[in-house]
Amino acid sequence: MAGKTPAGSARSDAVRNRRLLLDAAAEAFAEGGVEVSIGEIAQRAGVGKGTVFRHFASKDELLAAIMLGMLDELVDTASGLTTADDPGAALKDFLTAGVQIFVRDRAFCEVIGRPSLQHAEVRAAIDRLCDVAEQLTARARDRGLVRPGITGTDVALLMAGVQQTAAPLLAAEPQAWRRYLDLVFDGITASTGRELPYPPPSHLSLA
Repeated sequence: MAGKTPAGSARSDAVRNRRLLLDAAAEAFAEGGVEVSIGEIAQRAGVGKGTVFRHFASKDELLAAIMLGMLDELVDTASGLTTADDPGAALKDFLTAGVQIFVRDRAFCEVIGRPSLQHAEVRAAIDRLCDVAEQLTARARDRGLVRPGITGTDVALLMAGVQQTAAPLLAAEPQAWRRYLDLVFDGITASTGRELPYPPPSHLSLA
């Protein structure tokens, strides 16, 4: 039986190394944030630094790939909730899933202002996230389950807000974010009889 061609073997090795790098980088960034070095990521993946740069031109390119995976995970979760029987519960499930990802991955909230966030595929994924967040929010609005002025972009931004609020507590109290998630959800569902004092953002810009 003929063995693999050298070209085929090289492609297989490249695919395997890329997967090892992405897994190692996701773990390292989740634990240590964006300041984790390329050398540490290479060591975790069991490859040389040169292999990292053959796949990703810079740390920001690697961060963009990790961000894209997390955003796609959240978009898939949200898409699965758009037909739920209870739009209010679906919106809270979406918020919960988003905060869990932010809490799990330190780097997610540390890339604000970095070039990795401006990567074209990442920007497109953020737009998809805002679109599906608006679908979920609109369903809840139409049923009178959230305040009239609340938008999907508001909801997407509030996810990060919950993580940032709970961040000083998480090392000692890993579930503390749930307290602030409930406070936020109560705030967007409470009937106050007044409009919000500032208009909603027209789009999600994190540059």
